[in-house]
Amino acid sequence: MSHDDFAVEPIKGLPEFLPRGEVILWQGRPDWWHLTVQSMNLWWVVGYFGILTLWRFFTVVDLLPLDRAIAVSLPFVVIGAIVAGLFIIVGYVQARATVYTITNRRVAMRVGAALTVTLNLPFTQIENAALAKRRNGHGNIALETKGGTKFSFLVLWPHARPWHFTKPQPTLRAIADADAVANILAKAAKARLIEEQNKSHADTPILGVAAQ
Repeated sequence: MSHDDFAVEPIKGLPEFLPRGEVILWQGRPDWWHLTVQSMNLWWVVGYFGILTLWRFFTVVDLLPLDRAIAVSLPFVVIGAIVAGLFIIVGYVQARATVYTITNRRVAMRVGAALTVTLNLPFTQIENAALAKRRNGHGNIALETKGGTKFSFLVLWPHARPWHFTKPQPTLRAIADADAVANILAKAAKARLIEEQNKSHADTPILGVAAQ
């Protein structure tokens, strides 16, 4: 259900041309800012260095002149800004390297900035889809797969459902208008499953007496 994608894509976000009868219903990528804040806990990092700065300041303000106390506290601000900046760069690059695709038969996820991997998730192999809504209509759609299908959390990250390490779930993260995308996904999956059920019923032999 995965494909190492090093070649030029014939279709954006997909490693090969679509089979006959398959059509793209939706394509998109994460909002880079929301992806950075969610996947890298950006505000926690900023808060951590803010607390360190204040701790440093209050421990020396009684021992040093005010300007000197501020000066010895500033390195924590600089380090925090550098770390936050690096996280923002990583989030931006990850978002720009990602393409989520929903067709009438599957979900495809081209993920990874350094090592690009395309995950193909047929609707027949998806057990459940969970929508987690965020602010301004953004949200995540986690895909729970059937059976023994397993993914590496590190390979999926940041496109994995948070805190699900035992059985990582591929996730469309930080997508705009998540309600509409979830609706497209639900309708396409339902139609595909009905199609597969009709095929299986058509192939089932009918018991009866053959005319002589």
